[in-house]
Amino acid sequence: MRNFFIDQMAMYSAYHTDRRNQLTHYIGVPSIVFSLFILLSWASLMQVGDIAVSAAMIFLAVILIFYLLSDFLIGVIAALIYIPLLYLADYLFPLPSPEGWGTFAVLFIGGWVFQLWGHVYEGRKPALLDNLFQIFMAPAFLIAEVLFSLGGCQRLKAQIQGRMTKYTATGR
Repeated sequence: MRNFFIDQMAMYSAYHTDRRNQLTHYIGVPSIVFSLFILLSWASLMQVGDIAVSAAMIFLAVILIFYLLSDFLIGVIAALIYIPLLYLADYLFPLPSPEGWGTFAVLFIGGWVFQLWGHVYEGRKPALLDNLFQIFMAPAFLIAEVLFSLGGCQRLKAQIQGRMTKYTATGR
C-alpha cells in the first residue's frame, strides 16, 4: 500500500508544482471536504448504540485508514484536521435545510473554482482528469507539503520526487 500511496502522491505532486496553484488548493480542498461532510452527514446509514453512523463518517473512516496505513504521520494529522470538521458540519447542519444546502453549494462550487484557478497558474489540467483517485490524494498532499516545508518527512519527500518524473512530461 505504501508504494501505491507514494506513486499517487508523485502523480499529484507533478500536477501541483506551482506555489500559487498549491495555495489555491489550501483553500479549495478543505472547502470541498467540509461541503461533502455537510451533505454526507445527512445520510444516516445505521445506528450503533446512541450514535447515528452517517455516510460522512464511513467516508472519512475509509480515507483515514488508507492514510494511516500509507503514512502514519499524515494519517494522524489528517484525523486531527478532518474529524473536527466532520463534527462541525454535523453540529452546524444536523438536518437538510436551506442554510445547509446553501453552505454546501457555496463551499463545493467555490472550492472547485479556487482549485481550477490554481491550475491556470500551473498551466496544466487537474490530475483527477487523468486519474480519478487523485481526488483522495489532495488532503494528504497538502499535509505532506506543510511537513516538507518544516523539514519533516524528508525520506517520503525524496521517494515522491524520485517518482514524479514519469508524470512531469505528460499533460504539459
